[in-house]
Order: sequence, then C-alpha cells, then structure tokens
Amino acid sequence: MRVLLVEDDTETASFLTKALKESGHNAEWAADGATGLELAREGAFDVLLIDRMLPELDGLSIIHTLRKEGNQTPVLVLSALGEVDDRVKGLKAGGDDYLTKPYAYAELLARVEALSRRTIPGEQATRLVVGDLVLDRLSHAVTRAGEPITLQPREYRLLEYLMKHAGQVVTRTMLLENVWDYHFDPQTNVIDVHVSRLRSKIDKSFDKPLIHTVRGAGYVVRESDG
Repeated sequence: MRVLLVEDDTETASFLTKALKESGHNAEWAADGATGLELAREGAFDVLLIDRMLPELDGLSIIHTLRKEGNQTPVLVLSALGEVDDRVKGLKAGGDDYLTKPYAYAELLARVEALSRRTIPGEQATRLVVGDLVLDRLSHAVTRAGEPITLQPREYRLLEYLMKHAGQVVTRTMLLENVWDYHFDPQTNVIDVHVSRLRSKIDKSFDKPLIHTVRGAGYVVRESDG
C-alpha cells in the first residue's frame, strides 16, 4: 500500500513513516500543505494521511481541492482538534475518517488499512464526472456542458481510464498497459496522437481545459491546471 503523510511535525512524521514502512507499506512525507497537495495530485496513493494544521495550506483546503478536482483517494484526517464540530468539518471537507491526537499507532494503522480496502468511487461507478464532463459507462455516452461528444472506441477507453484516475497523474506505462494492453513500450507516439485527438474533442470548444500534460510524467484530468 502506498501512503502519503502530510505532517509538519518532524518528530511525528519520522515516527509514522518509519512505522508504516516497518508494517510493509510505502510511505512518503510532505512537511507542508502546498507540497502535500502537489504530491497527492501527482502520485497514485492508496491512502492520504493529512494533518489539519499545516503551513502554507491547511489540511481541509488540501482535501477540498482534491475532491473538487475529482481525486477520490481515501483521506484520514489527523488533528488535535477533537470536538464534534471539528470532526464534522473534517468529514464535510471530504475526509473519509478522522483521528484525534494523541492516538495509538495500532489504531491509526487499522484505520489506514480499512480505508485502503474501500472501493474508490469511480472504479465501479456507472457515471464518471469531472467538472462539466460526464462519461456514462453503461451507455458509453460522453457529454460536456450537456453537449454530446462522439468518441472512437480507443478514445473512449483512454478517457474512461483518465477519468477513473481523475486528479492523479497517469503515466505512459499505465496507459500502455491498461488502454492498449501493451506490457512493453513499442516506442511510438501512439499515446500522444490519441491524447491530441481526445483533447480536440473534449477541450477545443471550451474555455477551460480538463486534460493536462504533466511534463516528464504523463497526463492528468482535472478542473484546475495548477
């Protein structure tokens, strides 16, 4: 399991990342909110552990931004604020669970593993939605701002995969394996060509692009271009 910890307390972060790794998980750490948001956007994590009080960008703002962009990675909010209103705010912002400090590591680990077992919304959903773009997986109909968009079968599979991972960077390898069924790189520009065609249909007639290139990494579908 791949876990991102966003925590500004160095001692706490060091303990948690070490403990998670010893429990067999891949743990990455961000010491401030801005870095945490960037990593959450770019990495395919199974669970996010986000502290509420962070420098540069607070935890609830991170969660709200990710949810707005379509990123549905499960989030466990960590906070010293334990009143009912505080917990409600954390869950309303898009958090999936809320753990009040101080906590026992065994409980944190149990909650993380429980979150990782949840089906990520979008994996089995019949409709995928990012902004005003809607993909119906039953009828294979695609619309943007209510306008129908006609896609070829490969373009549909490409868009479906990108939207299933909305808010996360999808690499060339991921696309080759899951859209083209290639388990090797054929050294062609097939992905670039299809993404370009998809962009011309999804973004060209609209002011706000949804398909973004992440230089040196891959592609991401999200509302924001930040």
